[in-house]
Amino acid sequence: MEVLVSDVLEAVENINEQLTDAGFAFQIYAIGGGYQFLTKPEYQETVSTYLKHKSKKKLSASSLETLAIIAYKQPITRSAVEQIRGVGCDYAIHKLLEKELIEIKGKAETIGRPVLYGTSQKFMDYFGINHIKDLPQLKDFASEENMIGEIAD
Repeated sequence: MEVLVSDVLEAVENINEQLTDAGFAFQIYAIGGGYQFLTKPEYQETVSTYLKHKSKKKLSASSLETLAIIAYKQPITRSAVEQIRGVGCDYAIHKLLEKELIEIKGKAETIGRPVLYGTSQKFMDYFGINHIKDLPQLKDFASEENMIGEIAD
Protein backbone atom coordinates (compact mmCIF):
# COMPACT_ATOMS: atom_id res chain seq x y z
CA MET A 1 0.00 0.00 0.00
CA GLU A 2 1.38 3.38 -1.02
CA VAL A 3 1.28 6.28 1.45
CA LEU A 4 0.64 9.67 -0.09
CA VAL A 5 2.63 12.72 0.99
CA SER A 6 -0.63 14.62 1.41
CA ASP A 7 -1.85 11.96 3.88
CA VAL A 8 1.34 12.29 5.94
CA LEU A 9 1.11 16.09 5.97
CA GLU A 10 -2.54 15.89 7.01
CA ALA A 11 -1.65 13.45 9.82
CA VAL A 12 1.11 15.77 11.07
CA GLU A 13 -1.36 18.67 11.05
CA ASN A 14 -3.93 16.62 13.00
CA ILE A 15 -1.36 15.56 15.59
CA ASN A 16 -0.20 19.17 15.99
CA GLU A 17 -3.81 20.29 16.53
CA GLN A 18 -4.25 17.64 19.23
CA LEU A 19 -0.99 18.67 20.90
CA THR A 20 -2.07 22.32 20.88
CA ASP A 21 -5.56 21.54 22.22
CA ALA A 22 -4.16 19.40 25.04
CA GLY A 23 -1.61 22.08 26.00
CA PHE A 24 1.52 20.02 25.39
CA ALA A 25 4.89 21.79 25.51
CA PHE A 26 6.00 20.20 22.24
CA GLN A 27 4.93 20.04 18.62
CA ILE A 28 6.01 18.45 15.35
CA TYR A 29 8.27 20.70 13.28
CA ALA A 30 9.67 20.22 9.76
CA ILE A 31 13.45 20.41 10.18
CA GLY A 32 16.44 19.02 8.31
CA GLY A 33 14.30 17.52 5.55
CA GLY A 34 12.24 15.50 8.04
CA TYR A 35 10.05 15.94 11.10
CA GLN A 36 10.92 16.16 14.78
CA PHE A 37 9.07 16.58 18.05
CA LEU A 38 10.50 19.80 19.51
CA THR A 39 9.68 22.02 22.46
CA LYS A 40 7.47 24.95 21.55
CA PRO A 41 9.45 28.23 21.72
CA GLU A 42 7.32 29.57 24.58
CA TYR A 43 8.24 26.54 26.76
CA GLN A 44 11.89 26.22 25.81
CA GLU A 45 13.29 28.21 28.73
CA THR A 46 11.20 26.33 31.30
CA VAL A 47 12.05 22.92 29.87
CA SER A 48 15.76 23.71 29.60
CA THR A 49 15.96 24.51 33.34
CA TYR A 50 14.83 20.95 34.10
CA LEU A 51 17.19 19.26 31.69
CA LYS A 52 20.74 18.58 32.75
CA HIS A 53 22.92 18.70 29.68
CA LYS A 54 26.61 18.29 29.66
CA SER A 55 28.23 21.66 29.22
CA LYS A 56 28.34 22.72 25.60
CA LYS A 57 31.13 25.18 24.98
CA LYS A 58 30.41 27.99 22.56
CA LEU A 59 32.24 28.11 19.28
CA SER A 60 35.07 30.61 19.03
CA ALA A 61 34.82 33.51 16.60
CA SER A 62 37.31 31.79 14.28
CA SER A 63 35.30 28.55 14.34
CA LEU A 64 32.08 30.45 13.57
CA GLU A 65 33.79 32.28 10.72
CA THR A 66 35.13 29.00 9.36
CA LEU A 67 31.70 27.35 9.70
CA ALA A 68 30.04 30.23 7.82
CA ILE A 69 32.55 29.98 4.97
CA ILE A 70 32.05 26.21 4.72
CA ALA A 71 28.25 26.56 4.86
CA TYR A 72 28.09 29.14 2.07
CA LYS A 73 30.90 27.80 -0.17
CA GLN A 74 30.55 24.02 0.27
CA PRO A 75 32.02 21.75 -0.78
CA ILE A 76 35.29 23.53 -0.05
CA THR A 77 38.88 22.59 0.76
CA ARG A 78 40.78 23.68 3.86
CA SER A 79 43.20 25.73 1.72
CA ALA A 80 40.29 27.58 0.08
CA VAL A 81 38.87 28.42 3.53
CA GLU A 82 42.31 29.64 4.63
CA GLN A 83 42.60 31.75 1.48
CA ILE A 84 39.26 33.45 2.28
CA ARG A 85 40.06 33.92 5.99
CA GLY A 86 43.69 34.86 5.45
CA VAL A 87 44.84 32.64 8.35
CA GLY A 88 45.25 28.94 9.10
CA CYS A 89 42.11 27.09 10.12
CA ASP A 90 43.27 23.57 11.02
CA TYR A 91 42.16 23.92 14.66
CA ALA A 92 38.76 25.42 13.75
CA ILE A 93 38.07 22.66 11.21
CA HIS A 94 39.14 20.03 13.75
CA LYS A 95 36.71 21.47 16.35
CA LEU A 96 33.85 21.67 13.82
CA LEU A 97 34.45 18.05 12.83
CA GLU A 98 34.57 17.06 16.52
CA LYS A 99 31.22 18.81 17.15
CA GLU A 100 29.86 17.12 13.99
CA LEU A 101 28.77 20.45 12.47
CA ILE A 102 30.78 19.73 9.32
CA GLU A 103 31.76 16.51 7.60
CA ILE A 104 34.04 15.30 4.85
CA LYS A 105 32.15 15.34 1.55
CA GLY A 106 34.83 13.78 -0.63
CA LYS A 107 38.07 14.73 -2.32
CA ALA A 108 38.72 17.45 -4.88
CA GLU A 109 39.79 16.50 -8.38
CA THR A 110 42.89 18.70 -8.12
CA ILE A 111 46.57 17.98 -7.47
CA GLY A 112 46.97 16.20 -4.14
CA ARG A 113 43.22 15.42 -3.97
CA PRO A 114 42.52 17.61 -0.91
CA VAL A 115 39.56 16.82 1.34
CA LEU A 116 36.29 18.68 0.70
CA TYR A 117 34.23 19.85 3.67
CA GLY A 118 30.52 20.61 3.91
CA THR A 119 27.89 21.01 6.58
CA SER A 120 26.33 17.99 8.29
CA GLN A 121 22.79 16.97 9.16
CA LYS A 122 23.55 18.04 12.75
CA PHE A 123 24.30 21.55 11.40
CA MET A 124 20.92 21.59 9.64
CA ASP A 125 19.13 20.40 12.79
CA TYR A 126 20.97 22.82 15.07
CA PHE A 127 20.16 25.86 12.93
CA GLY A 128 16.64 24.62 12.12
CA ILE A 129 16.92 24.66 8.35
CA ASN A 130 15.70 22.12 5.82
CA HIS A 131 18.08 22.93 2.98
CA ILE A 132 21.30 24.86 2.58
CA LYS A 133 19.46 27.29 0.29
CA ASP A 134 17.50 28.35 3.41
CA LEU A 135 20.61 30.04 4.84
CA PRO A 136 20.15 33.81 5.14
CA GLN A 137 21.54 35.83 2.26
CA LEU A 138 23.50 39.07 2.52
CA LYS A 139 20.43 41.07 1.48
CA ASP A 140 18.65 39.72 4.60
CA PHE A 141 21.17 41.58 6.78
CA ALA A 142 21.22 44.88 4.90
CA SER A 143 19.31 47.65 6.61
CA GLU A 144 18.82 51.27 5.73
CA GLU A 145 20.76 52.43 8.78
CA ASN A 146 23.83 50.61 7.45
CA MET A 147 23.70 52.38 4.10
CA ILE A 148 26.17 55.13 3.20
CA GLY A 149 24.82 58.43 1.91
CA GLU A 150 21.27 59.61 1.56
CA ILE A 151 18.39 57.96 -0.22
CA ALA A 152 17.63 59.69 -3.53
CA ASP A 153 14.14 61.20 -3.95
